[in-house]
Amino acid sequence: MSRNKNDEDDYWNNTKCKAYTFDDDDDEYAELKASKRAVNSLHGIAGDDDDDEKISWSGEPVGSISWSIKETATGGRSGDLRELGTLRSCSDTTQQSISKPASTYSLSSFFKGKRDSSTSLFGISRPGSFQSLSDSVTGTSTVSFAPDLRKSKTDYKDFSIDWSPHETVRQMQKGRMYSLERFRSLKDKLHLVDEAVRMHDGNVITAVLIYLKKTLSKEVLFRELGYRQVALQQFVHYLKETGQQKLLMEMLKAMGRTEEAALLQYKEHLSIKNHIKKTEYLKSCIGLPFASDDSGFVEDHYSLLDRQIIIEENDKRVEASGQMEVFRKHPRKASILHMPLVTTLYYSCFYHYGESEGTFSSPANLKTTFKISDKQYLLTTLAARAKLKAWRDVDGLFTTKNWLGYTKKKAPIGFHRVVDILHKNNAPVEVIQEYIALVDNTELKLNLGTKYKCHNIVIDTYRDLKDRQQLIQYRSKVDKSSQEQRKIDYILSNSQIRWKN
Repeated sequence: MSRNKNDEDDYWNNTKCKAYTFDDDDDEYAELKASKRAVNSLHGIAGDDDDDEKISWSGEPVGSISWSIKETATGGRSGDLRELGTLRSCSDTTQQSISKPASTYSLSSFFKGKRDSSTSLFGISRPGSFQSLSDSVTGTSTVSFAPDLRKSKTDYKDFSIDWSPHETVRQMQKGRMYSLERFRSLKDKLHLVDEAVRMHDGNVITAVLIYLKKTLSKEVLFRELGYRQVALQQFVHYLKETGQQKLLMEMLKAMGRTEEAALLQYKEHLSIKNHIKKTEYLKSCIGLPFASDDSGFVEDHYSLLDRQIIIEENDKRVEASGQMEVFRKHPRKASILHMPLVTTLYYSCFYHYGESEGTFSSPANLKTTFKISDKQYLLTTLAARAKLKAWRDVDGLFTTKNWLGYTKKKAPIGFHRVVDILHKNNAPVEVIQEYIALVDNTELKLNLGTKYKCHNIVIDTYRDLKDRQQLIQYRSKVDKSSQEQRKIDYILSNSQIRWKN
């Protein structure tokens, strides 16, 4: 179908999609002017004058000096400002201005949940109630408050800055708010300490003493604590727990407690790991004003550690070379450094038994140098030699000679203890019964013989006691046709023994 030119012009003029012409710019400009007039008409609705000045929520002109200061002060409140910025972004299309006398609210009042006055906002009047930013825009009645991060009101209950020392201490004991800053004079501070001590509360005493430590000189603090022993002990405990050793040393020396200060300084060696530095530190502690007994212990500690260093270096070298059989069969499991004296003696009896007394590692040298008692020396040596199954050395420990050359066995610790040590080290029955026979107490001897199954000891004891009935009963406890049973039968058939029963 063909159309004439007029029909085509009507078609294009009537369609919704118009063709592009260079005259369209004028039409868009006309639309923009119409939009501007519509925006300007909103100023009349809001009751605005023709003043284009922008007003903030606090009533200050935007961009002024006072507005900049307030905006800087409230810069951390990003949540409210972000919400305000959303409203201001609409000004490109629908600019709204609020006149200065129309708003007496501020952002700070919205954040804190306070109302500045009962005037209207956006023409909506709500006297006596708070209106949030969202309420003003949406017209709802929801009230929104920011969380209060301060302490609860109960913490400030009955709080006063005019409390007496007694009242302040009572508040501290109850865990309520208190202030010690108002107690400035020495008299008030000492009264505060006395009240804390009277309450018998260690936490309160410590808190008061910390305040005194901050506000008083050392001389005054030490002098006054010297008159208050309870507070002094609490302060000493506090300094020890917090590791303030230097201040504690100064206080003890100032109070004349030199022995306690010396012991405190001596304990510092526990924190030194290097054995060479520890030896030097112990040597420097020898001249401190210890008590007479403590002074000897410190000297022995230094001498023992110095000796252990020498033995350790020498034994490391010998063990590495493999020259001594005892090190090959029984390798060392630990270092001897920093070990107690008894452990050092056991080590010496185990690896260096029989050495001349002139050597540092000799057990006899250790016994003489550190004045080890005979009982302690015998017990330690017995345990070491029994561990090595050196029964000849064990026998030599108890064998003594008199001036006529006769030998006998003697033990300052009692042979029943010797038997127990030998049994723990798996000594053979022949060795154990030899020492059971040396026990003087008959009942104890029978108990040990029965316990460790030394049948000959029990049989001979009953024979010496001439107790036929006990011997018959014991016959049932030994193996049948054993040597022990035949021995019992021989004794029972002996007509020369006069039995008691």
